[in-house]
Amino acid sequence: MDILVLGSGGREHALVWKLAQSPSVGRLYALPGNPGMENVARLVDIDLADTEKIADFAGRIHASLTVVGPEAPLAAGIGDLFRKKGLKIFGPSQKAAELESSKSFAKNLMQKYGIPTAAYRTFDDLGAAREYVRGQGAPIVVKADGLAAGKGVAVAMTETEALDALGRIMGGAEFGAAGARVVIEEYLEGEEISILAFTDGETLVPMPPAQDHKRALDGDLGPNTGGMGAYAPAPAADAAVRQEALEKVLKPVALAMKKEGRPYQGCLYAGLIIARDGLKVIEFNARFGDPETQALLPLLDGDLAEILLSCAEGRLHEARMAWKKEAAVCVALASGGYPGRYAQGFPIKGLDAAGALSGVTVFHAGTKKRGGEIVTAGGRVLGVAAVGADIKNARDMAYRAAALIDFGDMRYRRDIACRALK
Repeated sequence: MDILVLGSGGREHALVWKLAQSPSVGRLYALPGNPGMENVARLVDIDLADTEKIADFAGRIHASLTVVGPEAPLAAGIGDLFRKKGLKIFGPSQKAAELESSKSFAKNLMQKYGIPTAAYRTFDDLGAAREYVRGQGAPIVVKADGLAAGKGVAVAMTETEALDALGRIMGGAEFGAAGARVVIEEYLEGEEISILAFTDGETLVPMPPAQDHKRALDGDLGPNTGGMGAYAPAPAADAAVRQEALEKVLKPVALAMKKEGRPYQGCLYAGLIIARDGLKVIEFNARFGDPETQALLPLLDGDLAEILLSCAEGRLHEARMAWKKEAAVCVALASGGYPGRYAQGFPIKGLDAAGALSGVTVFHAGTKKRGGEIVTAGGRVLGVAAVGADIKNARDMAYRAAALIDFGDMRYRRDIACRALK
């Protein structure tokens, strides 16, 4: 089969890399893709926002399946457009994607169907939101309602931080329409985990639990980012936690979406916290996580193309998959200043040396070609992923590979997966 993958980041590079290993795959296309994908996929220069043009291209090449990486095309309704044209796509409809594109929708759905989550209030008025924060005090969590590339969440440890976050999200232009409404939640303490699942709307198959590192700096300090690293499987999610997530979160939300007339097909991502009084949902995402995907797919023992196609065709129960007994760690190499302002265009050295290490794959996230060299072109530039016998082995190898790479203003967290070692 010929497959089209939408997106240009590390998650999409991981998808293309794994799909290229599938014996059932013929030609691979990446739209718009990145330089790291060039050796296995044809790059297609079409704007991700032009969904009609993308659908026309998929039809023209007779794509057996289109796999959507980022959330924006899903929120724009690309799933509905493809299905209307009779094209197969892995990804939810626009209404189903509201699980991610509207935090207030997700919170209201969880409240209606008894899915455990933090107490919350939703605000459209900045003054009322500020008054609520002053009444509640800190710590407290402030979230932009719409899509904000993982950066629209502020875990405020002081009242001043919360008020500043409200000013940035609702009062500034940083988040645009995504910040017109906010969800303010109670602060929960506990271990955070991500559990992703394949689903065709009826059958649901969870992947191993992963843990993302959202803060920019070591020790979980600094602003929230799109994710500075991940590892899997996360030992904090033992068998009991995984079963609780399946029975109290994943299955109930899939059933709730079906009851609401929004059947969900694609990758269902649950961001969870293991709180003192049980498992609670932090957020849902309507696609593969980034950088969790870069740690999960190296552990998949199965034909990813067949799995994704079975979801799109409503027959996931027929798919065969297993997971390796090993562990994987992914470390994000970022531009200095990320998630704020940062310089671009620095030549990247050491890619071949790092990628030559046993068990290591370097996923491109924010790169481009300039002449004959690859240069930085984003906040998160690369994801260095390594597979090992256990977390420690994989972590050691990932950092060994990261040390071989260099570009101007490069920085990365030095404590990815440290919690697992404790």
